[in-house]
Amino acid sequence: MNKYLGKIGLVIVAVIWGSGFVASALALEHYSPYQILALRFTLAFVVWLLINIRKLKKFSFTTMWRGSLLGVFLFLAFAFQTVGLQYTTPSKNAFLTAVNVVIVPFLGYLIFKKKLPVKNIIGSFITLIGIAMLSLTQAVGSVNFGDVLTLICAVFFALQIFSTDYFVKEEETWALMLLQMGVAAVLSWLTLFATKGDVPTLQVTTMMPVLYLGLVSTLLAYFIQTISQKKTTSSEAAIILSTEAFFGMISSVIILNEHISINMLFGAILIFVGILVVELEIKGWSTQRS
Repeated sequence: MNKYLGKIGLVIVAVIWGSGFVASALALEHYSPYQILALRFTLAFVVWLLINIRKLKKFSFTTMWRGSLLGVFLFLAFAFQTVGLQYTTPSKNAFLTAVNVVIVPFLGYLIFKKKLPVKNIIGSFITLIGIAMLSLTQAVGSVNFGDVLTLICAVFFALQIFSTDYFVKEEETWALMLLQMGVAAVLSWLTLFATKGDVPTLQVTTMMPVLYLGLVSTLLAYFIQTISQKKTTSSEAAIILSTEAFFGMISSVIILNEHISINMLFGAILIFVGILVVELEIKGWSTQRS
């Protein structure tokens, strides 16, 4: 039952992140990308700090560096994604970010020599093809500077998922969350000031999407992710979380009235086929590569 609860939790995270695409689009009407990053991580950190302020004395050195490392990975992933978006299309940015679904299982092999189940490899690539059909509305064309930055972003998202899977087995969820959000917030503000950005003006009407990004898409979603990864593998987590592309499409259709194409429907189907390949016990596909 715990295994299924973990997977259900990751699906909830994917739904939240999918709707976060819409919130980000609305927030960008009033704030710059770096202002949004600084605000969302700061909101998440401050609220989580107030909830857990009595536990702060329980930090160990190991917990501090592990949580801080997650924060660095998280910030770098968002930063490279944000800068990459300035040089490439949103569809290519979304697709190349999702390449982390393939990177995660290979990180396990390269770092810990974990065996790679064949079904996980097949499922990852099927899911990636589905995301391509869902995200790419036109030919990919040549690789540009923004594409390279986005691929680097995918590596850092993969590292965040992979490291979370490793650390949550030995650390408290609240501690990893607090340090992760705190470090990401500090780095976001430093980047904002380094790029000569202005301190954002806070108004009730413009802050609603940012509040959603900070409290729901960041604080709640990463809390659920951290808990859920105690009950799943990093490969399973990456594939399930990749469904955020599908839920992002659904949110855009419902809230922003975007049109659904045949390619998008086939892409959604392939994403779920990829998940089924990983989750179902198919005879002959459980062979592992070492």
